[in-house]
Amino acid sequence: MTPAGHVNAHTHLYSGLVPFGMPAPAEAPRNFLQILERVWWRLDRALDAEALRASAQWYVADALRLGTIGLVDHHESPNLIEGSLDILADACQAAGLPAVLCYGATERNGGRTEARRGLAECRRFIETNTRPLVRGVVGLHASFTVSDETIRDAAVLCRDLGTVLHVHVAEDIADVDDARRRGWDGPLERLAALGALVPGSILAHGVHLSEAQVRRADALGCWLVQNPRSNRGNRVGYPAALRASAHVALGTDGYPSDLDAECAALREDAPAHGDNLGAAAQRAQQGRALLALRFGGVLPPVRAPRELNLDAIKASASAQASRLWSRMADL
Repeated sequence: MTPAGHVNAHTHLYSGLVPFGMPAPAEAPRNFLQILERVWWRLDRALDAEALRASAQWYVADALRLGTIGLVDHHESPNLIEGSLDILADACQAAGLPAVLCYGATERNGGRTEARRGLAECRRFIETNTRPLVRGVVGLHASFTVSDETIRDAAVLCRDLGTVLHVHVAEDIADVDDARRRGWDGPLERLAALGALVPGSILAHGVHLSEAQVRRADALGCWLVQNPRSNRGNRVGYPAALRASAHVALGTDGYPSDLDAECAALREDAPAHGDNLGAAAQRAQQGRALLALRFGGVLPPVRAPRELNLDAIKASASAQASRLWSRMADL
């Protein structure tokens, strides 16, 4: 029987070492793109296998401690693409935590070659993974970091493998502006027109979608995932239009996997945006349905081993964090 708890429907295991003293950027970011460039894109480029393994092991162990019963991860490590999903999958399987993983293909460092490698990692993992508690899907980082050709490639891959897409959509207005410069009404329309939004796809954020766009995502069979603490922290806005969909789950977007804190943030922010205070409980519950779809309609039970040693995992994470901050400083 599955214990009480929440599914974290969108997170980043690669951020697991952040609580271990990640230094602030030398120059404070003034907008969302600068946050990505000066913090998260430096972090993901600095990851090596040892740091990623420690990050994943700590994040997963902490998630279990916080009552998480499953998670949906979206991964990037541009200098460690091939095999990166196995590192994450091993951490989840060993800890007994059900998970859905993808590599978020992007062109922001190495152009189309980088994107092809990211999609190839998704294919390799989906075709070879035999871990009973882990499933793979296809990932794109976000519409504004990929070309039409890469989106089409992701669409073909989803259909070839009978799976879905996990992608950031309209987290910040910059994503919308980019799609419009390319001639689309927005990133949702671009992804849909290029065939990438297969039913069951997971769209993270949706902050800058209209209610009409949210209804279209719903009609396409897509899930939306709200990330209240991250949206507040990055000052990107509140996704009020998500009320137009019945398929909205909650994620932490790399914050520690405390879904109770996520619900509290949602309840605090909702009234000012005309949102229903009951949305927090409903969206927290919906994560179970989202995860179950990737396991054939049945939510797999947590199988956390009793010998999980939090102190040892934390010590390893702390040691690897120091290495990671040094690597970031050299970028």
